[in-house]
Amino acid sequence: MRAGELLGLLGPSGSGKTTLLRIIAGLDTPDRGRILFGGDDATFLPVQQRAVGFVFQHYALFKHMSVADNIAYGLNARKRSERPPAAEIKRRVGELLDLIRLSGFADRYPSQLSGGQRQRIALARALAVEPRVLLLDEPFGALDAQVRKDLRRWLREIHDRTGQTTIFVTHDQDEALELSDRVAVLDRGRLEQVGTPDEVQENPASATVLRFLGDAIEVEAITEGGQVRVDGRPTPVVAPAGLIGPVKLFVRPWQLQLVEPATAHLTGTVRSSYRSQGRQRIEVARPDGGLLIVEDSDGERYATGREVGLRINGGYVFG
Repeated sequence: MRAGELLGLLGPSGSGKTTLLRIIAGLDTPDRGRILFGGDDATFLPVQQRAVGFVFQHYALFKHMSVADNIAYGLNARKRSERPPAAEIKRRVGELLDLIRLSGFADRYPSQLSGGQRQRIALARALAVEPRVLLLDEPFGALDAQVRKDLRRWLREIHDRTGQTTIFVTHDQDEALELSDRVAVLDRGRLEQVGTPDEVQENPASATVLRFLGDAIEVEAITEGGQVRVDGRPTPVVAPAGLIGPVKLFVRPWQLQLVEPATAHLTGTVRSSYRSQGRQRIEVARPDGGLLIVEDSDGERYATGREVGLRINGGYVFG
C-alpha cells in the first residue's frame, strides 16, 4: 500500500481480512511472502519492534485505568531508556484527547463512557505510540448503526488531519467505499482486486468482486463478434476480446429498464414494489423461477402480478 493512505480491506467472513492484519502486526506468521514497511523487511520482527498500532472491535481498554492512563499505556510500557519524560507523555495525551474531541475526559474510566467514546479512546491509545502503520479490525462492528455512521465520518477527518498510514478491515461495503482511498477485496485468502472505490464499483475485476459489492443478477447470454446477446437481442455490453459462445452476463438493478414485453431482453411478473433510499425497487419473478430487482427513478408503483419486460442497458462479462 501507499504511505499516508487509508486502505480498506473488504471481503466476506472467512476471506482472510483479520488474518492478514494479524500477520502485518506480527501476531501471526505468514506461510510465505514478506512484510515490508517502507522497504524494511519486518517479516520476522517481534510485535514490539514493528511500531504498529492496533485497534480491535471490542475496544480492549483497561477497565481499572483512567482514560489518560489507557492512552499513555503504550508509552509508559516502553523500556526506561526509550520512554518519553512524564511531562511529554502528559502533553501527548492532552493533544490526542483534543484530536478525538474528548478533552475533559482524562480522569474518567471506560465504564463511564459510551461505546463510541471507548472506541475513540482505543484509537487515541494506538496513535499515542506514533505507529508506522495503524491497523483497525472491524472497529465499529460492536456499535449501533447511527454511531457507526458518525464515527466513519470522524475517522475520515482524523485520517485527513494526521496522514496516518492506515489499514481498515470491514465486511461492510458501504463503510469501506465511504472511508477508503483505495479498497482491497479479498475472497478465500485471495486478493481479487485493489482500486479506488469508483474503480472497484464501476470496473470489477471478477464476478466475485461484483457480487460482493452489491446486487447483481446472472443472465444466460451469447457472445458473437464481441457483442453480447440475450434471447437473440443485442445488448450494449461489449464482451472481452476472444470470448465466444455461452457466457454469464451480470447486471446491476439500475442497468435494467422496464419496457413493453415485446421489446424486452427479459420478461416476468411483478412480485412486489417498494421505495428504498429515494428510488422505486421492483422485484420481478422470471418464468424460470429467478428473481430480478429493478431500480426505477420515476417512482411509479407496479401492481403485483403485472407482466413486465426488462431491457438490459449495461452489464459485465468476465473472461
